Amino acid sequence: MEKTTPLYATHQAHGGKIVPFAGYLLPVQYQTGVIAEHMAVREACGLFDVSHMGEILCEGPGALKLLNHLLTNDFTNMYDGQARYSLMCYENGCCVDDLIVYKVRDEHYFIVVNAANRDKDFAWMKTHEQDVEGATLTDISDSVAQIAVQGPKAHEILAKLLPEDEFPVKYYSACFDRTIGGMHCIVSKTGYTGSAGYELYLDAKDAANMWELLLETGKDEGLICCGLGARDTLRLEAGMPLYGHEMDETVTPLESGLGFCVKFSKEEFIGKEALESSEPTRIRVGLKITGRGIVREHMPVFSGDTQVGMTTSGTHAPYLGYPIAMALVDKTYAAVGTRLTADVRGRKVEMEVVSLPFYSKTKK
Repeated sequence: MEKTTPLYATHQAHGGKIVPFAGYLLPVQYQTGVIAEHMAVREACGLFDVSHMGEILCEGPGALKLLNHLLTNDFTNMYDGQARYSLMCYENGCCVDDLIVYKVRDEHYFIVVNAANRDKDFAWMKTHEQDVEGATLTDISDSVAQIAVQGPKAHEILAKLLPEDEFPVKYYSACFDRTIGGMHCIVSKTGYTGSAGYELYLDAKDAANMWELLLETGKDEGLICCGLGARDTLRLEAGMPLYGHEMDETVTPLESGLGFCVKFSKEEFIGKEALESSEPTRIRVGLKITGRGIVREHMPVFSGDTQVGMTTSGTHAPYLGYPIAMALVDKTYAAVGTRLTADVRGRKVEMEVVSLPFYSKTKK
């Protein structure tokens, strides 16, 4: 039985096409369509319901130590409001999940996890809660809504509702205790689209009012409702990994190309020993499709007649104008410029390894 977010009725009212996703009923697109929604986020602004994501508090005098024990990144030198991306690993070094940690203040951290992994993540964390004294974990997901405002006009829209000096300044930072339209919220300068933007965390009961306020405020800037379809094409253009695709319980952060958030300089973390002792033989790469066709996930990747990997995600990139994919391939074949093919239902489609991300605000 799928759950619904606090915005379910709002999506229906605005013509959202509802589908099951990660245990929730969410809009895959609106009447505007995936391509128009994708382009709005690249050129104007789009509004996403991300309330299916999980939120967990880590509090107490042992909170920092517990985070550094559970997660691969180092949270020691964070300022209040700073956000940091990390992996959480099993003892064998493979991924439990990827997540974001916000430091609210000393001894108080706010963690955002993937919706499909919320229960699994919280159970894993609770299993290890007693590894460190003085830390408490609390799942607050059901009381929190999350709305993403993404696109180059996001700041212009929100500036009508929030004083300039109340915005987070740096990428991957947040301001707590903000008020928009009389509604208390957290304003975070993060996102999963590759475009500029913000994410608002607020009380679930305020979500519908906030959604309508934002739509009305941003109508002159071209703000439109966006669904899961555009969210996926946007994150893929931006070369961002998705749990269950580019990483899972069989893939390590080093194979996923996420070594930047694995801090071996830390004294310990779960999975450190396994990651230190195994050199990855495969790596995540970006692929530009140079032949005819769309390459989706789970397509075998070949060099000549030798299979060298498997695609993890793939689509036509609306803004770039050509098909792209990501894959886990043998490191021997991971150099930029390497020519490969994908087996698409018995037909070989030509591809070329390219640098990630495919799209960024400075790389179009």
